[in-house]
Amino acid sequence: MMDSTRMVSLPEQLCRSAEQRFGHRFGSLDELLATVLRQLLLDDALRMDETEQHIIEERLKSLGYV
Repeated sequence: MMDSTRMVSLPEQLCRSAEQRFGHRFGSLDELLATVLRQLLLDDALRMDETEQHIIEERLKSLGYV
């Protein structure tokens, strides 16, 4: 799925804390961060869909269909 990777710099203590708290759920800090970023992107996409749906509903109401 992913062809290449990027390096990022994070504070050591933050990484250690995340590994201690979430290490049992994820195989590595890389997997944890990838999962969190994917979820954030998905949440943004869902929010856009909700916004678009609201716009469509408002247009339908103004046209008398709803």
